Amino acid sequence: MPSLPGGLDPLVLVLCVAGAAWGLAADRIGARWPAHEDASVRRIDWRSVIVVLFGAAALAAVPVRFGDTAQRVLFGAYFAAMVLLMATDLDQKLLPDVITLPLIVVGAVALMWGGDSLVSRSPAWLAVAGAIIVPGLLLALSVPFGSGALGVGDVKFLVGVGLLIGLTRIVLALFAGAIVGGVVIFGLLIARRITLKSYVPFGPFLIVGAVWAALLPAS
Repeated sequence: MPSLPGGLDPLVLVLCVAGAAWGLAADRIGARWPAHEDASVRRIDWRSVIVVLFGAAALAAVPVRFGDTAQRVLFGAYFAAMVLLMATDLDQKLLPDVITLPLIVVGAVALMWGGDSLVSRSPAWLAVAGAIIVPGLLLALSVPFGSGALGVGDVKFLVGVGLLIGLTRIVLALFAGAIVGGVVIFGLLIARRITLKSYVPFGPFLIVGAVWAALLPAS
């Protein structure tokens, strides 16, 4: 496929547009599914913009980071699922099992297929360790803060991510998610959009961190 002016791979542009379109579709899905108790459907708002931009950026980055066709298909599908998770968590503070559990299966299959070599040079057993130890440790640390401090959906999501990107990267994903979350929450507090008692879902920040960590150069 010929390059665009400036050497840009046309696939990047195609996936950017496709990611934006999928982001809008995911936002509309998240506004309806799982169904709200009052049967309401949220209108397009700031959350829609976030999901559209995230979808465009995540899918456009796939051909930039991965050159192998199989890896592009794998991470393209994985990132697309993360876009839908972002939409549902922003709208309903929920990471549905119907998405997170299949991602665990996909992560396990990918681990058996190519090991952690899909994104790095670490031994495959480190990916298993990351998928078990990191979510388990976070869940244990969250107990003193109450049942809502870390959702079960977040834990299931991290298991799948750990299997796919390994121990080192899942730790980096957590740090990145915590930093992004801290900055966003601080900004919302300053703007008085939330209070110290407001519940802010951590899932969207975990998702951003997971995508960023998967896109880091192999080492």
